[in-house]
Amino acid sequence: MQELVAELGDDMVVTDVERMDKYRWDRASDPNTGIPLAVVRVGSTEDVQAAVRFAAAHRIPVVPRGAGSGLSGGASAVDGCLVVSTERMTAIEVDPVTRTAVVQPGLTNAQVKAAAAAHDLWYPPDPSSYEICSIGGNIATNAGGLCCVKYGVTTDYVLGLTVVLADGTAVRLGGARLKDVAGLSLTKLFVGSEGTLGIVTEIVLRLVPTQRAAATLVATFATLGDATSTVLAITRRLRPSMLEFMDQPTINAVEDMTKMGLDRSAAAMLVVQSDEPAGHAAAECELIAGLCKENGATEVFSTDDPDEGEMFVVARRSAISAVERTGTLLLEDVGVPLPQLGALVDGIAKISADREITIAVVAHAGDGNTHPLIVFDPADQDMAARAETAYGQVMNLAIALGGTITGEHGVGRLKRPWLADYLGPDALALNLRIKDALDPHGILNPGAVF
Repeated sequence: MQELVAELGDDMVVTDVERMDKYRWDRASDPNTGIPLAVVRVGSTEDVQAAVRFAAAHRIPVVPRGAGSGLSGGASAVDGCLVVSTERMTAIEVDPVTRTAVVQPGLTNAQVKAAAAAHDLWYPPDPSSYEICSIGGNIATNAGGLCCVKYGVTTDYVLGLTVVLADGTAVRLGGARLKDVAGLSLTKLFVGSEGTLGIVTEIVLRLVPTQRAAATLVATFATLGDATSTVLAITRRLRPSMLEFMDQPTINAVEDMTKMGLDRSAAAMLVVQSDEPAGHAAAECELIAGLCKENGATEVFSTDDPDEGEMFVVARRSAISAVERTGTLLLEDVGVPLPQLGALVDGIAKISADREITIAVVAHAGDGNTHPLIVFDPADQDMAARAETAYGQVMNLAIALGGTITGEHGVGRLKRPWLADYLGPDALALNLRIKDALDPHGILNPGAVF
């Protein structure tokens, strides 16, 4: 370790156990997290190369880490590893002519948005945790968010990457070009790879003109089926900029926290936005209101006041934090083809009843990506066991419906047991061949994904 300290300095290499503790966990609070050999708080691509070369020479596991806001255990430390933290890598340059930004991975999503906004530009991907999650973490899991129903997910805005490979080599992939088909699409290979193929140290992001002011619609429903039928009715005809879902346990948790007057008796609520040009947004919301009423909405409210609309968006963004106040969570991230959304939501409700455990569901409904939040008391062993069983049943349900075990949070360590069933043997073997080719000694984020 003195060799690495001599190269990078005492300030960059942390070996004190107490100081390292906060780097052991991400938001998933993986109970099996280990104790690192050291934490390396890198500031440049060259620093990452030095850390990885040292690790490769001594066969030391390397766990990349951003803001630690991940929800699948993808940044959980393993015993004896180097945690490579990119928190200090926060440089950004915006080019308004090419509508691109060159950013380092330690920036938060919100900081990238703010830098783009200074040039009347916008970076659309917007996870609910956008104020605290890092761009590097967004790249690692191919994060989505509330606007992805219309604007797509992280990979749709990544034009280039600098990646440090398992032997310490730094490669540049892509760049500030909107069209580029020279060679294999390696840039996209690393997006969503969860630090298992390389460590991203610089990203070239595509920006778009600033978003127009949105009109907002909120609708409540007496049954889950009415709400999910409405989602299909909307997506069949329209493409709103936001189409979010909350079930009754979520509504009540959010109301407990915000006291904003949400209908506690509603089985489900949709939050919809349209950012079409002036006049058209209100017309689109009017059309959506009609579809909500046709599908049994008990109440429909719409507004073109930005502040009023933002209150409902904030309510949706706070859902996980609100539910977390009611107990310990097992967080899921399953998605299905849109026609199966109703079957997934109803099936989760049945699992909740059968296991006698609360599962609050919040969803990016417009693209079929749901976040079932299983609430339990870890001190109650029977309840904890029922929660674990329910977690697996939700995964299996999503797979059975032709869906995925993760839409945007990543496989990490918590969902790894279900990956083989989801991928199938041939696709899993191909994944492992790629992993072995790029990381032959298996030092990059071992235990995550594979």
